[in-house]
Amino acid sequence: MLVKAYAKINLLLDVLGTRPDGYHELVTVMQTLELHDTVVITKAREIELIVEGADLPCGRDNLAFRAADLLRRQVGYAGGASIKLIKRIPLAAGLAGGSADAAAVLCGLNSLWGLGMRMGKLLDLGAVIGSDVPFCLQGGTALVRGRGERVDPLPGLPSLGVVLAKPCFGVSTAEVYHRYDDIENPLHPDSQGMLQSVRGGDVSGLVACLGNALEQVTSSMHPEIEHIKSILAATGALGVLMSGSGPTVFGLFDNETAARQAAGRLKNGNFGVWVTNFYDPRS
Repeated sequence: MLVKAYAKINLLLDVLGTRPDGYHELVTVMQTLELHDTVVITKAREIELIVEGADLPCGRDNLAFRAADLLRRQVGYAGGASIKLIKRIPLAAGLAGGSADAAAVLCGLNSLWGLGMRMGKLLDLGAVIGSDVPFCLQGGTALVRGRGERVDPLPGLPSLGVVLAKPCFGVSTAEVYHRYDDIENPLHPDSQGMLQSVRGGDVSGLVACLGNALEQVTSSMHPEIEHIKSILAATGALGVLMSGSGPTVFGLFDNETAARQAAGRLKNGNFGVWVTNFYDPRS
């Protein structure tokens, strides 16, 4: 069985405070991208994981392995699965690559093992594995709240082109949130304006409301973020923003052709570049 695991970006991300459970209360608008990993699953006696295209652990430190193990224990399945991840989504990039892999494994095994588990139950399991997994299980465009467990679908957006620019370093999500908690007057993006624009299919309004409360933190740690944003903006991007806790910066374009033309002018930057577009698996 072959399942695609799609990357995401945050068109808007706001942090409302710290929850009693220690997580942060979030409001974010997420968008699935066509960029994806490929997950190949076959039946086996035990759960085994192979990763191609990236240096990643193949045991319990990998979200895909943990998803398979959790699902098997939840339903008492006697067998296992051989899982091969073919990685294309850059690592530690704020694009939910690991969460997308875990979501793909849950969906794939649900089918392969003939479990017939409904989406609601898969979402509950996904929330145990990671905050972005519930969104990755559904995909498209969505308002995501809580620590990621509350996913409300939004109308699909036009297939805008996207250029992803990731510097050669990663960031610690935990450290970014810790530093955010120390900010006296944090900036908050216009979540209501973003929701109104998305629901109305207003791309110019969407671009005007792009915002990420964590960007001020990651940019203070790594000034390269602002430099990459300025370079992307100079290529004619409709709008630019950092995704998640970073460090990847994305630029939005009218279509994928325009995005590829812009990416061709970024070859000499000290960062990796990927070109993709908005994708809606619901359509």
